[in-house]
Amino acid sequence: MECKIIGTVKSPVTEAVDMNWGEVISEIVLEPEYAPGLLGLEDFSHLMVLTFLHEAEYNPEKHLRRHPQERQEMPLLGIFAQRARHRPNRIGVTAVEIVEVTDNSVKVHALDAIDGTPVIDIKPYVPVYDKKDATIPEWMEKMMKGYF
Repeated sequence: MECKIIGTVKSPVTEAVDMNWGEVISEIVLEPEYAPGLLGLEDFSHLMVLTFLHEAEYNPEKHLRRHPQERQEMPLLGIFAQRARHRPNRIGVTAVEIVEVTDNSVKVHALDAIDGTPVIDIKPYVPVYDKKDATIPEWMEKMMKGYF
């Protein structure tokens, strides 16, 4: 399997945290050879960002089943029922709002990635593909209060 890093996140957040990503404006700076690929992105309001969670670690005994955000009042769940960063493959995916598109970067709102995070890909958010009538469990609604 081959995966190329297309850019890097520039963010005021330098340590992994589980709260307040909704306040963060960050920038995805593309490698020069990929910058021409931004053409037309300015016509979209949102995009999907795939990142390599370079500082995450995966330990099956600790992370395969865990309480979300290590909060004991949350149910014990498997990693695939969560959006936690400590995963078998350290891939992050986030839907974000586009703030500004430049010649070589995209400023975004609410990207949950720390400064220096490698970006694997960005794709425009297209509601007909990406937003379906989705449901989430009650515990997640409680946990996400104040997160964004």
